[in-house]
Amino acid sequence: MILEWVRIHEIAFWWIGTLSMATFVGTLIIIPILIVRIPADYFMREKQKPDRSHRQYSFIRILGLVLKNLLGLIFIIAGLAMLFLPGQGFITILIGIMMLNFPGKHKMERRMVQQPTVLRAINWIRAKTDRPELQVPELSLIEGGDKRR
Repeated sequence: MILEWVRIHEIAFWWIGTLSMATFVGTLIIIPILIVRIPADYFMREKQKPDRSHRQYSFIRILGLVLKNLLGLIFIIAGLAMLFLPGQGFITILIGIMMLNFPGKHKMERRMVQQPTVLRAINWIRAKTDRPELQVPELSLIEGGDKRR
């Protein structure tokens, strides 16, 4: 019964396998390129304020924003799959989030990169290309840190 079902859907399995392999190989190439492009102080900066010079949204700017967000969403979906398949799942999700635009993004990015295993993996990739380690704020167990100091 199961073997018959697999034979019927053989083409779908080939497509899924090919897409999975292409995603895996693609992220092995793209993720390191994106990681080394992150400025070393990116996570130390305060929340990015929108650039007022782009107040009027042209069609090209809106299209670029939509495409960037779609690419970020693809990275997140691929990263989620890589949590169960071979690949750099958590780092791929982080890159995807960095490409999206939504409220609270900067705070979420910081929390993700403050995880020791994630930071160690990112800095290992950066070290291979002689890039400085990422600077990240200390992980605070209490939201907002201790304000009495």
